Amino acid sequence: MNKHLLGDTTVLLGRSLRHIARSPDTIITTAIMPIAFLLLFVYVFGGAIETGSESYVDYLLPGILVITIASGISYTAFRLFLDMQGGIVERFQSMPIARSAVLWAHVLTSLVANLISLAVVIGVALVVGFRTGAGVLGWLAVTGILALLTLALTWLAVLPGLTAKSVDGASGFAYPLVFLPFVSSAFVPTESMPGPVRAFAEHQPVTAIVDAIRDLFAGQPVGADIWAALVWCVGILVVAYVLAVVTYRRRVA
Repeated sequence: MNKHLLGDTTVLLGRSLRHIARSPDTIITTAIMPIAFLLLFVYVFGGAIETGSESYVDYLLPGILVITIASGISYTAFRLFLDMQGGIVERFQSMPIARSAVLWAHVLTSLVANLISLAVVIGVALVVGFRTGAGVLGWLAVTGILALLTLALTWLAVLPGLTAKSVDGASGFAYPLVFLPFVSSAFVPTESMPGPVRAFAEHQPVTAIVDAIRDLFAGQPVGADIWAALVWCVGILVVAYVLAVVTYRRRVA
């Protein structure tokens, strides 16, 4: 970001964060569903799922964190849609501000809100028995992967925020992302799945991401999983960013 863009983005970011501060139900709502999944699987299904010597909450948490991000980014699409439909973006464009500052403010707001939601979910996980052998570097690596995934999915959420015809269309796109972890190694080992399902689960991004985070939390070598996770996150981020910027320029031209 150049100095002009950075300053304008900071101002608009403050606007968005004030909206969230006045409506904390946004963070509460995005954290409730992942916490409900966490409690449901730990206390209802966990005893029937074999994950080896690892406790089930330790095995489960990385997938719950991905679900937290997937549910949280729907609010980015929702808020951007309201700004586009309400005419506030056109008003901003009539002012001497950087054109892309509007998008960056929404994206950075999503990053802040999702990091708070993730902290809440991890706090609940610690209460129900989650334990980690990760050191400072391990936690930093986990935070980096989750932040990168948040940015990638947030830029993806910008697209329906710009192009949707209704509020439901803007926020509803996130539902497939929320359920994608269910066909991965997030809840059960992929070895227990039938052939075609296992093949899909082992080669989709969520499995690489949760396996890398799981190994980092356990303090184990991550091997190729972390590189696969980074490739998926960076690839989605680059493609989504380009498409979002092109779409935005067309909308405000």
